[in-house]
Amino acid sequence: MENFQKLSETEMELMQAIWEMDRPVKSSELLNLFALKKGKDWKGQTIATFLSRLVDKGLLLVNREGRSNIYIPCLSPEEYKRLEAQSLLDVMYQGSIKNFLSALYDGKKVSEKEINELKQWFSKK
Repeated sequence: MENFQKLSETEMELMQAIWEMDRPVKSSELLNLFALKKGKDWKGQTIATFLSRLVDKGLLLVNREGRSNIYIPCLSPEEYKRLEAQSLLDVMYQGSIKNFLSALYDGKKVSEKEINELKQWFSKK
């Protein structure tokens, strides 16, 4: 995916719902889901705007089925996470995992146990 764009909190919430449904989904289904399970009383235009943004960002495909749009994810959650992590690495740490890990380590955010786990993980790569 070229020109990766990070998702807003609401866009991520929508994508997580779509990924969990694990099938093509209509906006009306999402409206009902968010109203019933998440207490969000969105209007149709509100969710249409968010879905349109997700299509524009390349995360969803949209197909017309009668008078409804069907939305299909283009990426799995794992693929999105990988792209977001790579974007963070590129923007904040010049693409260097070493720079990222040293920022964590220098800030004393990494325990000895985690360091040993990382060493073990890297040795298997």
